[in-house]
Amino acid sequence: MPRRQAASSDFIGRAGSGIARRQATGHWRDCLEAQLISTSSNPSELAAGINYFFALLPDDPARAAIAGVGERFRKSHRVGGSPVGVDSLHLTLCPMGRPERLRQPLESALLAAAGEVRAQGFMATLDSAMRFSARDGQFPFVLCADGATTEAALNLRKAIAAAQVRVGLQVSGVSSFLPHVTMLHGHAVDAIEESIAAIHWRVSEFVLIRSFFGQSRYAVIGRWPLAAPPEPEPVDMLAEMASLADLPDLPDEE
Repeated sequence: MPRRQAASSDFIGRAGSGIARRQATGHWRDCLEAQLISTSSNPSELAAGINYFFALLPDDPARAAIAGVGERFRKSHRVGGSPVGVDSLHLTLCPMGRPERLRQPLESALLAAAGEVRAQGFMATLDSAMRFSARDGQFPFVLCADGATTEAALNLRKAIAAAQVRVGLQVSGVSSFLPHVTMLHGHAVDAIEESIAAIHWRVSEFVLIRSFFGQSRYAVIGRWPLAAPPEPEPVDMLAEMASLADLPDLPDEE
C-alpha cells in the first residue's frame, strides 16, 4: 500500500464554520508558519514551545455528536469551563518517544517512523463519559472508548511505538492506555462516570500532530492510511441448505 508522508498542514485547532473555505488558504499559511518555528542545532532536541503526538481524528458526524454530548453534559452537571473546539477534537494514540541514538532531526524521525507502520482500520466507538483528575486546576471531561476500540487502538499504539524505537525514539508506558476524546475542561465537581448513546466513526488513517504549548490549536503534519478491514465472505444459502441433513419422514397418520 503506498504511504503518504506529510506535505500539507491541516489546522484542526480553530472551531467554527467555513472549514471548506479555509482549506485553500490554510496550506500556504501553515507552510509559512512552519518556516518561522525555531529549530535546534541538536537533532534530538525539541524546538521551544513545540510537542508532537500521534492521534485519531473523528469524522464530521462524530465530532458534531461529541460536541453535542459535551454541551448536554455541561448543562446537566452544571460544569463551568471551556469546551474543546469541534476542530480540535481528537483521540491521542501515542506520544513522541524519548530520543535515544537519534540520527536525524526529530520531526523527520517521527515522519519516517509513521511511514513504517502497517495496521488495519477499525470502527471506533465512544460509549461512556467520565471526569479525569485535575490538570492546572481544571478537570478534563472525556468520552471513553469501548472494549473493542481500546483493543484495536492499543494494537495501533504498539505498532507506532515500535516504529519509533527503530528510528531512535523510546516510548514508555505503551500498555497503559485508556483511549478517550476530551470534550471540555471544567471546574471541580463530584466524580462522574456514566453511559452515553454510542458514537461511532470508521478509522481509516492516523495522523501526526504538532502542538503548541499554551495555545489551543494543533497542526496536522502527516497522515497515513490504514488497511481496510477484510470484507466478510458472502454466504451461499443454496450451498448451506444443500449441506443440511435430510429430515426424517413423518409417520403416516392413522
